Amino acid sequence: MVGRPVHTAVLLCVALLVATACSPSPPLSQPQLTSTAGQPTSDRAAIPQLGVSGMSLTLGGKPVWPIGINAYQLATNWSINAGCGAQVDLDSYFGSLPPYSLTRFNAYSSFAVNKFTGQLDFTSLDAVFRAAERHSQLLIAVLTSDDGGCENDYFKDYDWYAGGWRTDVSHGLPMTFAAWLDTAVKRWGGSRSLAGWTAVGEPEPSYCLDHTCHWTKRGCRATAPQTLRTFLDVSGARIRELDPGTVIFSGHAGGGQCGSAGDEFEMVAASPGVDVLEYHYYEQMDYLPGDPYDGLQRRVAQTRAVGKPLFAAEIGMEAGSCDSLDKRRQVLGDAVAKMRTMGAAGAMFWAFVPDPRPGECTLDIGPTDPLWSLIGATPA
Repeated sequence: MVGRPVHTAVLLCVALLVATACSPSPPLSQPQLTSTAGQPTSDRAAIPQLGVSGMSLTLGGKPVWPIGINAYQLATNWSINAGCGAQVDLDSYFGSLPPYSLTRFNAYSSFAVNKFTGQLDFTSLDAVFRAAERHSQLLIAVLTSDDGGCENDYFKDYDWYAGGWRTDVSHGLPMTFAAWLDTAVKRWGGSRSLAGWTAVGEPEPSYCLDHTCHWTKRGCRATAPQTLRTFLDVSGARIRELDPGTVIFSGHAGGGQCGSAGDEFEMVAASPGVDVLEYHYYEQMDYLPGDPYDGLQRRVAQTRAVGKPLFAAEIGMEAGSCDSLDKRRQVLGDAVAKMRTMGAAGAMFWAFVPDPRPGECTLDIGPTDPLWSLIGATPA
């Protein structure tokens, strides 16, 4: 999950952004996390907890089929951090959703750096959790993205998944990813609005063949599937240790990406560090039921084989100057209905922005978009 400029590029290239391998830089000082003062509350009683039962998601222990929305830029606060996308009125956003709706957002370390002091500042991310709690909403927090979008635009390569995530501090980020995972889960794991964690959005342990690292200039080692599986095993185990009981999502794009193509997906899906597998669907480049190797129907069969749900965590279609918003609602509404009959466990649209561009052809979903009428949860 990344910002809207990045996903536009994904749709055009069917791949990740041009980037280069990460290299370490000195970490910023990190405050003690023993105090809970100023952090979101820990009592979950007032908001039903998201769970998993077989191939279904549950809410408060009852099977549900949720339709949510991605809102990657919720933690943008121009008075504090560098941000990504426009700043959002959090109360207006969460207040517009039906209670207990799912929102997936970027909880990246880059949002926790004060752009004036260069030090850690959790104000913006804390505000997202507090606002969600006030409005009885549920959050899926994504801790980083594979391509570095909304962070520093540095691609996470094979070496990062093989161990660099524990040791490397990438350009401009405050700490290693392992340290950020610990920091985030310790701080927000007790929030009653927390529905789930995603370690990496669209993980892909490929490697660069030249300095551009364009998707056409990347390779995939034979050991990539096991490397990705090990990463999910270990990172998931750490999340469970710090926040037992919270759902962990795989972050997968779900297609034929390095490390998860074809039969490899099922081996990775069996990781004990993952509860829910993901599939990301974009109307301009995907179709249903999908190709027999990496399509949605194949992924449903593979997740069923390992006894886990498949969640369409990103569903998008360009509209505005190219198609009407009503047409997009019809097309994506039909796609979501078909995904449900095929065995998917839920869906989330990509992506809310407070400042949609109706005169352009974009994935923007503004505050008055017809897609809002589809958001909510129904019994499974």
